Amino acid sequence: MLAEAIQYGATRLVTPREFQPYIRSSVGLWSRAGRCRKAWAPHEENCKAFVREAIAGMRERRTAVVLGSGLLRDVPIEALAENFDTVVLVDLVHLAGVRIRLKAKRFRNVRLISRDLSGLEDARKGKPPEPLAFLRQVPYLDLVVSANILSQIGVGAKRRLDEEHNPRRTEILDALVRSHLDGLTSLPCKVALLTDTTYKVTDRSGKVLEEADLLCGVPAPEAKRRWIWPVAPYGELGRDIQAVHEVIAL
Repeated sequence: MLAEAIQYGATRLVTPREFQPYIRSSVGLWSRAGRCRKAWAPHEENCKAFVREAIAGMRERRTAVVLGSGLLRDVPIEALAENFDTVVLVDLVHLAGVRIRLKAKRFRNVRLISRDLSGLEDARKGKPPEPLAFLRQVPYLDLVVSANILSQIGVGAKRRLDEEHNPRRTEILDALVRSHLDGLTSLPCKVALLTDTTYKVTDRSGKVLEEADLLCGVPAPEAKRRWIWPVAPYGELGRDIQAVHEVIAL
């Protein structure tokens, strides 16, 4: 608990006020990642390897943007920083621990931006969400990585819409997921999409106790790679249950 408190306090000092409410969930994710380090390692390496492969086939390597950079556990930040003139990390919150790591590595070409990538506020007002429109203004953009953020957009928005009993919930969730996918498709640069698509809770016999579509009913794009990510291995949620996500990469 002390480590979480220190992480929270240090992050609050460097986070814009409008994004401070999201620090607690980021610290919670950081804490779970530490507890589940061994179980998460194959997923994280699969993500990093896929991005490294994308980089290897590129000629122009000027600016790279990572959407949902998070804890940088599933992002090959070293490869990005070494291969691109500028790397921009975009997320709601950049934990103090992440900032310290970047400073220790002396990545002078890495920039951090706090930004809501969901498009939820526009969608709630009845406006077509265009959360990735800002990317059109990024000069010399050669690579965009959507790093396991798409499903989180749906999960976070669903929670808020349920709390306010929004009658347009299904419509809004569909619009948010589609706007992210459409926004990536419209970019005139190379794009790597990493996203979990389904969630299941199973017991040790393999029986499915709970499941959900993390893309809110929107069909998943055709994947180049797919794998299973044990988000909560046995012992995290309960001794005899685990939560697993299916992840795709394209």
